[in-house]
Amino acid sequence: MNADAACDFVSAMWEREIIPRLSEYIRIPCKSPHFDPAWEANGHIEQAVQLASQWCQRQAVAGMTVEIVRLPGRTPLLFLEIAGDAPGTVLLYGHLDKQPEMSGWREDLGPWRPVIEGHKLYGRGGADDGYAVFASLAAVMALRAQGMAHARCVAMIECCEESGSYDLPYYLEALAGRVGAVDLVVGLDSGCGNYEQLWFTTSLRGIAAGTLRVEVLTEGVHSGDASGLVPSSFRIARMLLDRIEDARTGRILPAEFHCPIPPERLEQARAVGALLGADVTGKYPFAGATRAIIDDAAQAVLNRTWRPFLAVVGANGLPPIASAGNVLRPYTELKLSLRIPPLLDGARATGELKRILEADPPYGAKVSFHADQGASGWNAPDLAPWLLDASQGASQAVFGKPAAMIGEGGTIPFMGMLGKHYPRAQFLITGVLGPHSNAHGPNEFLHIAYAKRLTACVAMVLAAHARYGRAR
Repeated sequence: MNADAACDFVSAMWEREIIPRLSEYIRIPCKSPHFDPAWEANGHIEQAVQLASQWCQRQAVAGMTVEIVRLPGRTPLLFLEIAGDAPGTVLLYGHLDKQPEMSGWREDLGPWRPVIEGHKLYGRGGADDGYAVFASLAAVMALRAQGMAHARCVAMIECCEESGSYDLPYYLEALAGRVGAVDLVVGLDSGCGNYEQLWFTTSLRGIAAGTLRVEVLTEGVHSGDASGLVPSSFRIARMLLDRIEDARTGRILPAEFHCPIPPERLEQARAVGALLGADVTGKYPFAGATRAIIDDAAQAVLNRTWRPFLAVVGANGLPPIASAGNVLRPYTELKLSLRIPPLLDGARATGELKRILEADPPYGAKVSFHADQGASGWNAPDLAPWLLDASQGASQAVFGKPAAMIGEGGTIPFMGMLGKHYPRAQFLITGVLGPHSNAHGPNEFLHIAYAKRLTACVAMVLAAHARYGRAR
């Protein structure tokens, strides 16, 4: 495949077709069901899936069918099927639901306001990962523009990923007969270590998340009267967290939340550490003189991808400072997010977290942990030689640099689902979430130039799959 011609085709399509539609998509507040329980009545997810469906239909790709599949009580799923002229089936994955707004956006930006600055398209959901459906179809069209063969392609674009993809298993089962056996899965919902080469995602952490509630009173009382007699609910919460985390180092204490790191992942972490150096930690917007937990780049990669760490991501029961009186509060609620290693079972880890936190509460306080997410991570299967060669060749041809491999610290539940559903498939999991792209946070952006090149790389990998992918 001619890489220059592919890049030219893809770039023109992004400018003419994709950026305008992606900007329309950013304007839609199609938050995931976890954050918008009234998603069906509000209609934003429906608006997003209709936008993507209509755009795909307008491309008039020969041999393609476009369908919005609906199961009762589930978010819709956009299903594309594109006839191929080579053996095998490729599954292309993306999603259209979004994280909530989040505070802290620049004054001239906003979650539902698409703004282009240079190579950056700002707005919620463009990079995570509304672009996926557009880029997937553009990659196939780039192949056809050069008369290149490709296998049958099916695309599944779900609308529940940011809620843990709990609707996806039902669609995988319902569409199993239509999809059939899959040789290659291309997922565009992951990240990249820089914007200078193609990146493989080799692993994903799981998550054990929920709300810890500590109650000590049925109502608030004057702190001058009660302090020294009634235990603080916040202090008890701190004591319970000390069962999980060493507050000095951040190390997770129970052995149940650790696993051995495979030797090949250790070697890849060393390679990425050498490649990125200080950028592994330097990409974060540290305040003041704050520094990273660890300086060693390779160990920092492992901390982010294979070791468990805890974050408190929300709280209830704490009044704003402006209205906080001298009252000993009746309760404290903390939303906990424990990232767990890729090889641990998410449901089991969540159960362990509940057991440890609720056991023998200090002072006999009323303690409960309500789990709301327990998802397993994912470790990629061994890479087939053809896919490694194709990816390295595509990255070299498009970027002028070889492909690189890195684990991701986030949780993408669909990967474990697809891994179990298609155990013989190869996986190219990649994405545009690079330094400062800030998915889930304020000022999220998609790096347009990188997304164009990534689209061209996917096209070249699909071409290689048509030639070599069936050879085991």
